[in-house]
Amino acid sequence: MSLDIFLTNNLTNKKEKFIPKDKNNVRMYVCGPTVYDDPHIGNARPVVVFDILFKILKNKYPNVTYVRNITDVDDKIIKSSKENNISISELTKKITQSFNEDCIYLNCEQPNHEPKATEHISEMIEMISELIKKGFAYENNKHVYFEVKKFKDYGQLSNKKLDELVAGSRIEVSDNKKNPEDFVLWKPSETDEPSWDSPWGKGRPGWHLECSAMSKKYLGNEFDVHGGGVDLLFPHHENEIAQSRCANDSKAFANYWLHNAFITMSNEKMAKSQGNILKIKDFRNNKSGQVLRMALMSAHYRQPLDWNDKLLEECENTISKWYNVYLNIKTKLKISDEILKPLLDDLNTPGYIANLHKLYEKAAKGSDEDKILFISACNFIGLLNETKEDWLKFKKNKVSISENEILIKINQRNEARVNKNYKEADKIRDELLDKGVLIEDKDGKTTWKFK
Repeated sequence: MSLDIFLTNNLTNKKEKFIPKDKNNVRMYVCGPTVYDDPHIGNARPVVVFDILFKILKNKYPNVTYVRNITDVDDKIIKSSKENNISISELTKKITQSFNEDCIYLNCEQPNHEPKATEHISEMIEMISELIKKGFAYENNKHVYFEVKKFKDYGQLSNKKLDELVAGSRIEVSDNKKNPEDFVLWKPSETDEPSWDSPWGKGRPGWHLECSAMSKKYLGNEFDVHGGGVDLLFPHHENEIAQSRCANDSKAFANYWLHNAFITMSNEKMAKSQGNILKIKDFRNNKSGQVLRMALMSAHYRQPLDWNDKLLEECENTISKWYNVYLNIKTKLKISDEILKPLLDDLNTPGYIANLHKLYEKAAKGSDEDKILFISACNFIGLLNETKEDWLKFKKNKVSISENEILIKINQRNEARVNKNYKEADKIRDELLDKGVLIEDKDGKTTWKFK
């Protein structure tokens, strides 16, 4: 019997059975990066979380459209461009490339569409014009603002009344606004900033508007899932709902809203202001992307994840162990709903990893078929995607000792054991261990492997 997918919907604050608007055309939008600096581990979490959801949806439905945008015009980008003395186009191209390389490194599938904000300005101008025409937005001094009070459902996503939301957030102060809570849809650009022609003068769009215009183009007025980090819930996603529903005359925008929690370090939020940023690219030369991916799946997506060396070491050791039963398979087995059950229940990745441990134990004692099932189940969630040779090669590159040096050390240790110099033998074993090499004595022979 086929099991249903259940997702925690922040629009209703309930875990709900997933029922797509059209089972033959499932649609998902996820807020992508603002490309002003190389992505950090915190940015990697939504990438992996929604990659997993994409896999689950594709496993259940014949057609799934996944859209993840690139924000390439924004105040942060302009500031970074000036600070680094690099043109905005060079900066955004460079960081977008870095982001895409990170996604490949983390073994994430490419979305069906990855639209850039700067390539959809005409759609944004059209949406603003529609909001003005319908009385939900107003122009003042070459600025255009959305009038929040005109949308009666404002605050539904964050489950707060307007007064509470305004009091608890940073509100941009401006004499151009009718009300403090109104947010910008279009604003004039400075002479050294990117700008486009519009009915309200040369300028650029507000950040909130970008996702509304791009999601409409690729997914329509209403679609199934909208995702992103919990920091986007208010005001970004709240504002998206307001302007999209008003512009499109729709009763809904996205039916299911999912938000991943923060990554912390020593229980503090990872943020540039905290000085605790770990960039994804800095791991590429000394950690397999699999290790980071597993670490990102080690906690439920709705719970904070504390990032530390112990977590990475545990994940690396687990994957190394799993490679003991690795087979290079050409045809993957379809994974049953019984094995997938934790993932179908609100993306419970720790529960699925627990299932993988059980499958490994069976594979270690069982047949090739058991091994193939285990590897297929790992592949489903983006693990064991490298061959065993590539994994060992990677670990070898990490180790600061050559194979010839290892063999010399083993011979020296064997000589010490023959001479009953066990202290020296233990010392050599420990030296090798410090360099990432495990040795094992069995049936009168000494074998070695990278840990």
